[in-house]
Amino acid sequence: MLGDAFTEAFTLIVSVNPELLEILWLSIQVSLTALFFSIALGLPIGTSLAITEFPGKKACVTILNSLMGLPPVVVGLLVYLLLSRSGPLGVLGLLYTPTAMVIAQVVLITPIIAALAYQVMDDLHREYRDLFQSLGIPLTKAVPTYLWDARYSLVTSVLAGFGRAISEVGAVIIVGGNIDHLTRVMTTAIALETSKGELAIALALGIILLTLALIVNAAVTTVRAFGLRNAYV
Repeated sequence: MLGDAFTEAFTLIVSVNPELLEILWLSIQVSLTALFFSIALGLPIGTSLAITEFPGKKACVTILNSLMGLPPVVVGLLVYLLLSRSGPLGVLGLLYTPTAMVIAQVVLITPIIAALAYQVMDDLHREYRDLFQSLGIPLTKAVPTYLWDARYSLVTSVLAGFGRAISEVGAVIIVGGNIDHLTRVMTTAIALETSKGELAIALALGIILLTLALIVNAAVTTVRAFGLRNAYV
């Protein structure tokens, strides 16, 4: 039985099953959209936190690091309450839509990108701060230099955020509802099909998800190796 399920799963993948393709495309679309907004929010937050000094900075860093481990179901619940009809944004009608899923993923992965960016930029700022100050270079000009020097590490942070987003299930199933042809992504479809006993399609989606995870991890390793190689050139 299990062998038949694997055989059917590979057949679905090789034949480019339309249902699989639809689910895969929505998963990538939602995750990439969330990643775009998370980069737009996370990089400035992490960079600003690294290069500025203010009272309570350590507390902010601690909170940011803690937010990296946000429970997805809690995030899903909070976004659900925010977007529900009785919530403050209920009039927008975003609940059980891909937009709601994007919002949940942004809340989840922005702290990851921001915290990793902070660590990278803080190390660079500590290393070059005195040199730039002695040369009279303002922070407005120093930051682009930091960003360029840290580009490989920042790309790694972004890839980590994407990997977190594409594999998320708890939050997106709460705010998306796992509606067929509307909000069904790979992780929620795997959970549903497994509960129904439809192992073939669940295995097919699982294989695709594992392949994406391997691609992301390979990309992270490649970027790190390329960055280290350039650092010694």
